[in-house]
Amino acid sequence: MPVPVPRQRETPAPENGSPAPQTAAASLTLLVIEDDPAGGLTVPEILDADGQRIRLRTARNLTEATRLLTPDVHCVLLDLALPGPGEDGFGALREVLRIAPRHAVLVLTAEADADRAAEAVRVGAQDFLFRDELDGRLLSRAIRYAVERKRADIAQYKLAESKLRAQENARLERGLLPTPLLEGSGLRFAARYRPGRSRALLGGDFYDAVRTPDGTVHAMIGDVCGHGPDEAALGVELRIAWRALTLAGLCGDDLLATLQEVLEVERPCEEIFATLCTVDISPDGRSAGLCLAGHPAPLVSRPGRAARLLPYENSGPALGLLPRARWPRRQVDLGGTWSLMLYTDGLIEGRIGEGRERLGQDGMVDMINRHLQDGLSGEGLLEASVTEARRLNGGELTDDVALVLLSRSQTV
Repeated sequence: MPVPVPRQRETPAPENGSPAPQTAAASLTLLVIEDDPAGGLTVPEILDADGQRIRLRTARNLTEATRLLTPDVHCVLLDLALPGPGEDGFGALREVLRIAPRHAVLVLTAEADADRAAEAVRVGAQDFLFRDELDGRLLSRAIRYAVERKRADIAQYKLAESKLRAQENARLERGLLPTPLLEGSGLRFAARYRPGRSRALLGGDFYDAVRTPDGTVHAMIGDVCGHGPDEAALGVELRIAWRALTLAGLCGDDLLATLQEVLEVERPCEEIFATLCTVDISPDGRSAGLCLAGHPAPLVSRPGRAARLLPYENSGPALGLLPRARWPRRQVDLGGTWSLMLYTDGLIEGRIGEGRERLGQDGMVDMINRHLQDGLSGEGLLEASVTEARRLNGGELTDDVALVLLSRSQTV
């Protein structure tokens, strides 16, 4: 038989507290909000799915409801007749939805107000009940349904929010990847980028290529130690600084010294350093200046010859290791037709098989030569190289990988 709702005085709780998860050992708690419990609404005794009595609390107004809305409340039952702000009759419901955004909400009204009850669901309630049909079994089922529906709504909202955030991050990271400025150079450009972070688009590796007004093509590739979001952000800063300094006329040792100053100011801790490789290809495309700051030497290939590494001697330290360091610039001959591949160590540090042996630079050179013999070039050559390195590693490479390929034909 129906029993009057017992009034309980509870310790005030923080506003907007999340409802506690339901477990087998804890029964549901229902907060009833209506303004005249003695002369109006009565709630029948109700049991949850485990046969435990659902605990009831009542509030006569929204102020009292706010105090009683503790985290162990799972569901709110609101009498739509309760006065509230606004003129559309849903002011009390909107206020409940505001103070209890993570709680399930049921509304109670007369059967004659079916349209208004349906509108309450459109406003945000999980379900509605008619006062004249209220019994323990119906209310128990409605509470469980409302609680589960609210959980599903919250989960769906979090999923949509996560997808939106991922899309925004992806757009941001794609926007941070460079667009080479090589118009008029006659060189072909290809790049391959694979971050080591799971589900990321950008890592600590960075690259860029620009052509200055004198016809020189400047290209670079670098690697910030580590491959987290902080390293990715620092890599972007160094790339943008490199482009700005290059377009301003700096190159070689002057450029690298200025980049080291940028690194020292922007890095989150003094242990962070970055390796860098820069090449400045002459306007006729037949020679280049090479600077290495703790970075592996590029690989050059020419028709009829095996690909080989450019000299590494006289290279300088990584950026951020030694104050007032110097980075010698070495001049190298390229010839008429050539391809120049810049890469980060993520490609050569992958393992070979189940042992501790790494691919290394020698293994990379052999791999590139096999792909060249198969007629691969451009994007196809880079993709095949990363794919084979992953296969040899037995799975995804753990470090960031960046590859840049510049090519020139004799007819250019």
